[in-house]
Amino acid sequence: MMEHTLISKPDFDTQTLEVSLGPQHPSTHGVFRMNVVLDGETIVKLKPVMGYLHRNHEKLAENMSYLGSMPYTDRLDYICSMTNNFAYALAVEKLAGIEVPERAQYIRIIMAELTRLVNHTLLIGFLLNDLGAFFTPVLYAFREREKILDLFEEVAGSRMMCNYFRFGGVKADLTPDFLPRVKELIQNYPRFLDEFEALLSENEILMARTQKVGVLPKELAVSASITGPMLRASGVPYDIRKVDHYSLYDRFKFRVPIGEHGDVYDRYYIRVLEMRESIKILDQAVKEIPSGDVISKVGAGFAKAPRNFKPKAGEAYGRIEAPKGELGFFVVSDGTNKPYRYHVRAPSFINLTILEDMCLGHKVPDAIIILGSIDIVLGEVDR
Repeated sequence: MMEHTLISKPDFDTQTLEVSLGPQHPSTHGVFRMNVVLDGETIVKLKPVMGYLHRNHEKLAENMSYLGSMPYTDRLDYICSMTNNFAYALAVEKLAGIEVPERAQYIRIIMAELTRLVNHTLLIGFLLNDLGAFFTPVLYAFREREKILDLFEEVAGSRMMCNYFRFGGVKADLTPDFLPRVKELIQNYPRFLDEFEALLSENEILMARTQKVGVLPKELAVSASITGPMLRASGVPYDIRKVDHYSLYDRFKFRVPIGEHGDVYDRYYIRVLEMRESIKILDQAVKEIPSGDVISKVGAGFAKAPRNFKPKAGEAYGRIEAPKGELGFFVVSDGTNKPYRYHVRAPSFINLTILEDMCLGHKVPDAIIILGSIDIVLGEVDR
């Protein structure tokens, strides 16, 4: 009888390969770099390299008047100008003890939820672009985005860099046809989301490429201070609109969707669900918005003479549930007309810190869509 001998597999002397993705790479959505170490085609190490877009935002703010920094906040996350204004206004209002009229509070919430629709719609379009779906989803997203930017332009005079919020309210009341146009938008947006989902949510290719890819465990998300849709996709029902009830969010009925697996697919689908909740908030706000002033008398005085605005010495932190997560501004006053210290807690930067954890063991094409699902804007990452 012939004996079978077991031939051991030889140990090959393999080497890892270091690849630099960026800083000029279409997947990074800006000047950002990923240094990747590959074992074959598998990622064994990934280092995010940022700082190419640093613009000295915080030091600029410490050398100008409080209101003079408002248009600079537009440039942080240049997709979400209105919510950038919102967080900064809350911080200074807390510092100076400024009250905001009820109508202005409603207008702020309307602008914030319209911004959430813009952000999440674009995120889905760009994510599909990263997946290789070419430009069709992006063009669908831009078509809907244009309708909202038209609304922003009507009240703020600018489509992207709105500079619309002021301490104590907003700089101008709504135009007569603004609310009817918002009503029309929120009537039609669910139909668009239905079309988007019909094309995407059960698409076999999208599901194969995104499910069980880039999993972010709940424990890691919490310990790494991840916030926003990324945190909720990992199963943590944390939403600052519910936790802090800032502005008048405690008056609105909406739920906080959460995911089950924390993978790329959950991060995609959480955005879809959050847009449907934003539509509910907008519907309530449009129906219930009262008449009245859009800026407090004190705030109006500051808007006319911002250089004379000198809040008493102290410190304050104002935060909101921005589309990408917790956006906060820490402001310290020394009693002069300029902040002694001004710091931004940017969700894009914080959420980017666990990129390597989500990419280990995956292939390079997976790293591209994992990065896309985080939803970063380099203006906010580098500041």
